[in-house]
Amino acid sequence: MVTAVDGKTRVRLPVLGVVAFVVVAAVGLLLAKWWPYAQRTATLADTHTWTSASLLDGEAPSLRAGWDFLVVYTKAVWPALVAAVVIGAAVETLLPAGWLPRAVGRRGRLGAALAGLPTMMCTCCTAPVVGSMRRRGLAASAASAFWLANPVLNPAVLVFLALVGPWQWSVTRLVVGVVLVLGVAAVVARVVPDGPAPLEGVDPPAPQRFGRALGRFALVLVPEYAVLVFAVGALRGWLFPLDGEAVTTTLVAVCVALVLGLVVVLPTGGEIPVLLALAAVGLSPAVLGILLITLPAISLPSAVMVGRALTWRGVAVAAGGVAAAGLLASALLAVLS
Repeated sequence: MVTAVDGKTRVRLPVLGVVAFVVVAAVGLLLAKWWPYAQRTATLADTHTWTSASLLDGEAPSLRAGWDFLVVYTKAVWPALVAAVVIGAAVETLLPAGWLPRAVGRRGRLGAALAGLPTMMCTCCTAPVVGSMRRRGLAASAASAFWLANPVLNPAVLVFLALVGPWQWSVTRLVVGVVLVLGVAAVVARVVPDGPAPLEGVDPPAPQRFGRALGRFALVLVPEYAVLVFAVGALRGWLFPLDGEAVTTTLVAVCVALVLGLVVVLPTGGEIPVLLALAAVGLSPAVLGILLITLPAISLPSAVMVGRALTWRGVAVAAGGVAAAGLLASALLAVLS
């Protein structure tokens, strides 16, 4: 145990904390994201066919439907969720106080958005990391940019869309996604106070606090996550009624897609089989454009989980921004198609 407080100690401890964080994050993302997505990209490049079924195809609302959805959803996301919880705990306990805002830099929103590209998490799995970032002093606007950039500007999903769908999907997702991430961050910067700055010169917490942070996530966030996903799954037969019968009523379908795309929860890339299935039955590009943005960007579980970190006002701004971006994507995809 180091007791002396000298120049070398002051430098060594923060550096070791940052190095430990980088190792933890890299290993977690390699196992949960980078390697699996590299394999899927290689497969899609050969087949150009998406084989996974849509999680929104389901039975009538029931407790059994909720349980089945929770089981299937958990099987799809558990590696990413474990990685997110571990990375969130690492952000909170390994990074020196004040380091994260300085690392993001003066252009905090853009820097945070760029940081969200390699992590490639779904909107729910990003929640524990966003909460830890806020506790380490990151501004609400930068945290919201990181939260939305993860699912909307996910490079792997953009590649998947290009390989299995028409080119207009990936172009619309990229263009509207950039507008959404930076636009919401700019508004959040005006309406959500950043709060007090973290203390400077504080050594990284003791290693045992890493375990306590993991325990807090496991006891609070994960059960909350499971309950919300179960609820959405139980009601998904009512929540997502878009099918062939809705094709003849585009206006109704647009309204349904706009509202319910903000509620339902999907794993990374889970919007792709939904879009492919709806396109196959002839749903209009106007509706598909909305779902292209709203399905991955936000969900009821993710909004609840980040509410404490970004404040409910910030979550409301994000939801409103996602809805507006959905309408923009609807118009753009209709024009391009």
